[in-house]
Amino acid sequence: MLTVRKSSERGHANHGWLDSFHTFSFSNYRDPNWMGFGPLRVINDDRIAPGAGFPTHSHQDMEIVTWVLAGALEHKDSLGNGGVIRPGELQRMRAGHGIAHSEYNASASEPVHLLQIWIEPDAYGLEPGYEQIAFAPESLQGQLRLIASNDGRDGSVTIHQDAAIHAGRLAAGDRVTLNVAAGRRAWLHIATGRVKVQGYPLEAGDAVAIRFESAVDIEALEPSELISFDLP
Repeated sequence: MLTVRKSSERGHANHGWLDSFHTFSFSNYRDPNWMGFGPLRVINDDRIAPGAGFPTHSHQDMEIVTWVLAGALEHKDSLGNGGVIRPGELQRMRAGHGIAHSEYNASASEPVHLLQIWIEPDAYGLEPGYEQIAFAPESLQGQLRLIASNDGRDGSVTIHQDAAIHAGRLAAGDRVTLNVAAGRRAWLHIATGRVKVQGYPLEAGDAVAIRFESAVDIEALEPSELISFDLP
């Protein structure tokens, strides 16, 4: 069963420096039908103006994953981590029993476009942690490549949940299959471009909840970037 979540139906907040679309309920946006999908709690599609960003703030008991689509994002946290995240790099911040961080557009002239993803951990009060991995561009091309998992397999970032995240960049005409194991479910987010999922056309910002399916066919209609979640 496929349930489409259209981009236009998402929550939206435009603060001037931040233009954000919320796939699931977040901040002042509340929709009881879209509180999350399994342990996947947040997908915020954010565009941050040049030089702007989030000042230092705190989180607790959440796996926070950042995937930059265009531009560069500067991160600093209370563990002493700091750096810049660019397209093809995945950052995971484990909030655990408490962490504070800031995120700013690293450019004074270009906006940054990113997905900020929250996944509920399978345990509370964990030690806070940070991990960032850059994936070779060719490893993301024409396929859904594992970028996060509960055991760090295949060079992926580790998350404290029985979940896996894949990302891929498809050229027009590329086809991939999203496989879903028995008893599992999946979420597919169209980050950029246009695709067909089981023949149904979707565009950037659209998403599909996948239940009771073993395989889903995806065809790119134009250059597209996808991110998928394998969930319990």
